[in-house]
Amino acid sequence: MIKTETAYKKSLEKLQEDKLFIRDQKKVLEDMGLTGEQVEKALQPSITFHEQLKEEVVYYERIRRGEFEPIINLHNLGKSLIAYRIYVGLSQQELADRLGVSASQVSRDERNEYYGATLERVQEVMEAMRMVAKMEIQSEDLLLA
Repeated sequence: MIKTETAYKKSLEKLQEDKLFIRDQKKVLEDMGLTGEQVEKALQPSITFHEQLKEEVVYYERIRRGEFEPIINLHNLGKSLIAYRIYVGLSQQELADRLGVSASQVSRDERNEYYGATLERVQEVMEAMRMVAKMEIQSEDLLLA
């Protein structure tokens, strides 16, 4: 998951590099006389990594616009906290300053997507970002309908 503007910019550069690499490798493999199927098979790992990175970039751009995924049974809560920090334009250092902790602590929390954080800790993070969550409780049957 892309968590900083610097990582986002590096990811955009990497996407361009990968695109050129895949194009060039395709030509090399074709020049070697490989069939289309063989070329595709040889390039599949590079294409897969490229597509995964592209999905991460798209997700980062969505959360910067404030388009969040719903939180179901708190499973995505940590990811949503990170997404909201990005959306409001706070760096990990700025959030750390607001919380009175080190930037490395925020980085560790985000690396683990706040797994194991107490509700009090989650509330502190939300308050530091002036984030309000609205919770709706319903039967699992209604959710699946």
